[in-house]
Amino acid sequence: MPRPLTVVQLLPALESGGVERSTLEVADALVRAGHRAIVVSAGGRLLPRLQATGAEHVELDIGRKSLAVLRHVRALRALFAREGVDIVHARSRLPAWLGWRALRGMPEAGRPRFVTTVHGLNSPSRYSAIMARGERVVCVSETVRDYVLRHYPRTDPERLRVIPRGIDPAEFTRAPLPDRTARARVAALHPALAGEGPLLLMPGRGTRLKGHGDAIALLAALRADGLDARLWMPGTVQDGREAYGAELERLALEAGVDSAIAITPPTSAIAEAYAASALVLQLSRKPESFGRTVIEALSVGRPVVGWDHGGVGELLRALYPSGAVAPFDAGALHRAARAALTRPPSLPDTIPFTLQAMQDATLSVYDELRDDHAAARHR
Repeated sequence: MPRPLTVVQLLPALESGGVERSTLEVADALVRAGHRAIVVSAGGRLLPRLQATGAEHVELDIGRKSLAVLRHVRALRALFAREGVDIVHARSRLPAWLGWRALRGMPEAGRPRFVTTVHGLNSPSRYSAIMARGERVVCVSETVRDYVLRHYPRTDPERLRVIPRGIDPAEFTRAPLPDRTARARVAALHPALAGEGPLLLMPGRGTRLKGHGDAIALLAALRADGLDARLWMPGTVQDGREAYGAELERLALEAGVDSAIAITPPTSAIAEAYAASALVLQLSRKPESFGRTVIEALSVGRPVVGWDHGGVGELLRALYPSGAVAPFDAGALHRAARAALTRPPSLPDTIPFTLQAMQDATLSVYDELRDDHAAARHR
């Protein structure tokens, strides 16, 4: 039986977001499989959750954009040697550069293998190119794989592994449509969302790139049709983005829908938010690498309409094609939303993008590198 692996994951911090979530999920899978998981970061609010998995944490501020960060190269090299690390998995650009430099200074025979994950569609540059240098490069979607090969054509396609992010189906269970209990709880928190008409849900950060203006315009069009539609945008209210929240409130007032909209901080009960809704929107104006909202909502049994580009378009075409709308075509968006609200949507029975599948595939990449390394040593 192969000996347990020691895997180090590198990322800037453990605050929030998809990179952090994936790091914790893989660390948990490693520990449960009998391996050793070490995470190097500046720490953050998710640190207790990481430690609860049984993973270890080494605090180094490897995401700070400063020349002083180079001092951590020596500390990383010492860590890799001292702990007998087998795999170094970098999830962000600056940590990847530091990890790569640390590995270059180690004897090749005992050097850990280098894995990167391309989580986002970063602007192509020499700085970003480090994410394509892994001995295995994990891409979170086919969109990302195509992006890497297009912008870094010297990348060997054989080193790329598409491993989509996934969800725990037990966390996003199918809910009745409509779910009046969930809707009542949401309306109790946000009275503007009360009513018998359909609730539209658009979760996302408070940034113009998320397309909140398009959602407000859609709400106005649906209400002009005579539908008592309501719109909830959790996550839009954030510290430091008060001006953007005020801008959206003005847009809603000008569109005449200010009494039918709730612009709020993030919700900690996102599965219930999906259950309370009749339609979920994903209208990011910049193509995204994946589209977690799409699979979460569909798992709960809610149709999703979104712009047909990036990872969102990829998922919609695969799972709910009628929800994929030509980017920025307001008329097509209106028609797709009306169709989803007025006819019973044909939704997938199961979602193939599961947390377990992602974890298993990632650990398989680690095993693959170990097997390659062992074979090379015996040749």
